[in-house]
Amino acid sequence: MATAKKTTKKEYVPIEAAIFSMEGKQVGSTTLPENLFGQPWRADLVHQVTTAMQANLRQNRAHTKDRSEVSGGGKKPWKQKGTGQARHSSTRSPIWRHGGITFGPRSTRDYSEKINKKMRVGALLSVLSKKAKDGEIILVDKFTFAAPKTALAKTALVALAKGADAGVLTAKKKNAALLALASYEANTIKSFGNFGSIETEELRNLNPVDVLSHKYLVIENPEAAFKALTVRAKSK
Repeated sequence: MATAKKTTKKEYVPIEAAIFSMEGKQVGSTTLPENLFGQPWRADLVHQVTTAMQANLRQNRAHTKDRSEVSGGGKKPWKQKGTGQARHSSTRSPIWRHGGITFGPRSTRDYSEKINKKMRVGALLSVLSKKAKDGEIILVDKFTFAAPKTALAKTALVALAKGADAGVLTAKKKNAALLALASYEANTIKSFGNFGSIETEELRNLNPVDVLSHKYLVIENPEAAFKALTVRAKSK
């Protein structure tokens, strides 16, 4: 009688990540928490959650008129009998030109899908772990801008790309990096607002779709970020 093989969980290999300043200099390092960055890759879960999120963002604009909505057709085209033609009751009929559309798209259709909280969090942790293993997470201690300045943001981006050896940050024209801010910072958001390749988002709004849509994930204030993500992970 054949015995089933026992599957053993892969041991987590700690990932050491450098912490950079706005000037691109390494100011420290930290070990990425296992509960956030040591989760297995769940392609099925990630696909289900991301497609559902995209469906929830879908705006249904396609709309056709049925025979009760098109104009005209109030009078019978011709009498029922004696003309030698087929009988018709209204020019609104779908078989007539300019008549109503049968089974056409309607704006009342709902494409939204329900996503369980555990699934959403599980997919996010799986994506974060994949990013960490691929070396696509950059930690920054703090972004500080006294006033919204695109020039200062560009200088910081170039320095960070050089320090983290991530030239894609400045070379990629679209979806180069997602900046996850610890809290709402208007000056930081406005400073990076003119870059088509950079998107800013508050950490509390982080989701799998945004993370997967960008090459790098830049996390500001790692200590506070990890605490906030741990709170979300515990709700899983």
